[in-house]
Amino acid sequence: MALLLFISGLVFLVVGAELLVRGASRLAAVLGVSPIVIGLTVVAFGTSTPELAVSIKSAWADQAGIAVGNVVGSNIFNVLFILGITALIVPLTVSQRLVRLDVPIMIALSIAVLLFALDGRISQMDGGLLVLALVVYVGYAIYQSRRESAEVRDEYGGEFPGQSAASPSWLRNLALVVGGLVLLVLGAGWLVDGAISFARHLGISELVIGLTVVAAGTSLPEVVTSIMAAIRGERDIAVGNVVGSNLFNIMGVLGISGLIAPHGIEISAAARHFDIPVMIAVAFACLPILFTGGVVSRWEAILLLGYYVAYTLYLILAAGQHDSLAPFSNVMLYFVIPLTAITLLTIAVREMRSNARNRPVG
Repeated sequence: MALLLFISGLVFLVVGAELLVRGASRLAAVLGVSPIVIGLTVVAFGTSTPELAVSIKSAWADQAGIAVGNVVGSNIFNVLFILGITALIVPLTVSQRLVRLDVPIMIALSIAVLLFALDGRISQMDGGLLVLALVVYVGYAIYQSRRESAEVRDEYGGEFPGQSAASPSWLRNLALVVGGLVLLVLGAGWLVDGAISFARHLGISELVIGLTVVAAGTSLPEVVTSIMAAIRGERDIAVGNVVGSNLFNIMGVLGISGLIAPHGIEISAAARHFDIPVMIAVAFACLPILFTGGVVSRWEAILLLGYYVAYTLYLILAAGQHDSLAPFSNVMLYFVIPLTAITLLTIAVREMRSNARNRPVG
């Protein structure tokens, strides 16, 4: 039964991601909205449905602290693992919009979560502010994209590249998106259930299962969707899905959870002092990586994946209070992280100087 669940979940994930990416890319052309905005909104919000369901259920049961771990853990996973594994398969071209607007917004929101949490909880007012920010963000993204699309149509004499009278209707493409999302959610649930059964059969502890299989489970739709989008050449959707999911996790998932939680969301000291700062650091790391040459290269992908492995290993060592926790933390804190920061900063400075030299005078 576990094997059947696992295989069925995997099939549903792949088929659902294929339908979602195909429908979303065609929907962008039919509606005159750029693929990057579709990736940042429709695809990203849709693939974050598992996180939203888990967090709302927890908040309603007055166990809203789970929502914080869900959001923070998913955001770290999205950047380090999903962006890493996708760029390892196919180097990703990055839209300048992400570098100039969406990633800075992600950084600002991550910092806002820490500021909201300083008093030990995300209040209902904090949640309301995050939901309001989500409404403003989506409205601005759609408005800006449609304005740019109108300018392109004017430039091409009324023809929008990639759009023709033969394009399938928006209703059919919307059905593909919805159908893909349903398959993704079902597939993720079955795959996680099957993986947990396997892990228990192999004698793996509940703690390790929770830190690995279940933690990554709600992000499986983002994983498969980004990989499938990259393989199909829809790289804007692949990167936009990661950044957009992080934005929705904070504004939508955490915002709605804080809004409906009876007493707000309690934030533990561990989350304030470690997990949320790691989420902020990961958001900041996106800027130089996405900035360098407009491409997430394979060596940068390996760097991201390496940090995800290190983060997961830290969680496991900390949970078990292992003797090697202190030396491992010291190596990461005083050697690996500073070396990585210096490397990324050097590459970013070199890229800025190269762009300045190549910029036409006058």
